[in-house]
Amino acid sequence: MSPTSITNSGLTTSTQEEGLKCNPPHPVDVDSVHHLQLKSLNTEKAQRMAEFFSLLGDPNRLRILSLLAEKELCVCDLAATLDMSESAVSHQLRTLRTMRLVSYRKQGRNVFYNLQDSHVLNLYHSVAEHLDEIGE
Repeated sequence: MSPTSITNSGLTTSTQEEGLKCNPPHPVDVDSVHHLQLKSLNTEKAQRMAEFFSLLGDPNRLRILSLLAEKELCVCDLAATLDMSESAVSHQLRTLRTMRLVSYRKQGRNVFYNLQDSHVLNLYHSVAEHLDEIGE
């Protein structure tokens, strides 16, 4: 079997060996590479995931999520706990709602926020646990 390389269009023969520069050079396992290509994230999902993780790149949003991981809270309780203005907290909650990370319920004139579902809670706990393991 001759060495092959990978291009954006898939597998090709050794005529395009410039695509891979393994050291030491070795033949590419075509079956393995093809299997991995099928398992790879598609571009659209990768983009959505990148946007999701980018959204979590804001410390204030993470602080809000950390509190909502503990219990359901209203904007004024979140603002007081985090020493932020209610307007700033509302803005962050709106962003988190847009990405479906938090939901809310109304009780009279009060609005209470909570994490959307267990996936968000599990993600939060997994990241926090990981950081605790490796040291901050």
